[in-house]
Amino acid sequence: MINSLLQATKKLMFMSDEVWQRHANPWSGWTRVLTFPFFILAFWSRIWLGIYFLIPVGMILLWTWLNPRIFPKPKSTNHWISKGVFGEKIFTDRKKEKTEISHHHIVAANLTTVISLIGLPILIYGLVVLEIWPTLLGATIAILGKMWFVDRMAWLYEDMKDATPEYKRWLY
Repeated sequence: MINSLLQATKKLMFMSDEVWQRHANPWSGWTRVLTFPFFILAFWSRIWLGIYFLIPVGMILLWTWLNPRIFPKPKSTNHWISKGVFGEKIFTDRKKEKTEISHHHIVAANLTTVISLIGLPILIYGLVVLEIWPTLLGATIAILGKMWFVDRMAWLYEDMKDATPEYKRWLY
């Protein structure tokens, strides 16, 4: 189920190999992480903007799609977040590429994704009722789960970088 969710997200984002390489730019990765609080703020802004809150929501959705496309390939990929992006690519492509991944990486990716997903209903509840504490709690759980996921994907990449010449070339 988790892999299906990741595959659907990848298809929705139209992530080509070129886009993955651009997304490995630390500016792309970190500004993408920072998108989450702005997304929450955009939904919260409905109390000030009414129906027009859909404008910032739409802008953030557009930014989320554009983000891995507008940054150039990085000068160096020897960064934690770049390795996390590469690990995520290996993880999401593992069935198509028939890549053997250690079981502990699959368990960790599934666990961290579930943790992120646990935060979402709490976050949504907080946004619907406009209560700060459930919003912050849900956001914290979701973001910590996602950051742990990225960390595990960086670890996956470190374990896999010598598995193929292609993976090794990604690190420069």
